[in-house]
Amino acid sequence: MSELKSGHRVLTCINCPLGCTLDVEIADGEVVRVTGNTCKRGEVYGRKEVTNPTRIVTSSVFVSGSSTGARTVSCKTASDVPKDKIFDVIDAVRGVTVPCPVHIGDVIVPDAAGCGVDVIATKEVF
Repeated sequence: MSELKSGHRVLTCINCPLGCTLDVEIADGEVVRVTGNTCKRGEVYGRKEVTNPTRIVTSSVFVSGSSTGARTVSCKTASDVPKDKIFDVIDAVRGVTVPCPVHIGDVIVPDAAGCGVDVIATKEVF
C-alpha cells in the first residue's frame, strides 16, 4: 500500500452492527490513535484498514451434473485477501465449473490469484 500521510481518516467500522464512526489519526506515516470505537475490534479494524485493507470475496461458480438442476454454487474466500487483489480473485473464479456433488468447505480454487487463500464452497449442491 502507498505511504501513509499524516492527518486523519474517518471510517465506518464494519466489524459489528454498531457501525461506529472511527477517527484514525496518522502522524509521520504511523497510526497513532483510533477514537470513536466502542470495542477493541474497532481499534484493530481502524488500524488495519488504513495500513493493509482486506476483504472477504464472495461469488458463485457453475456446477455440472446436478441431480437437482442447480446451475451454480455460492463460494467465498476462506479468509480475507488484500483489497487490491479482489479483482484478481474474481478473475480466478470466472469460468470455473465444478462437478457435483459439492459440499460446504470444498476448495473450488486453491490459492486464488496467488494470495495464499482458497476459494471454498458455501453451499451443498447435489
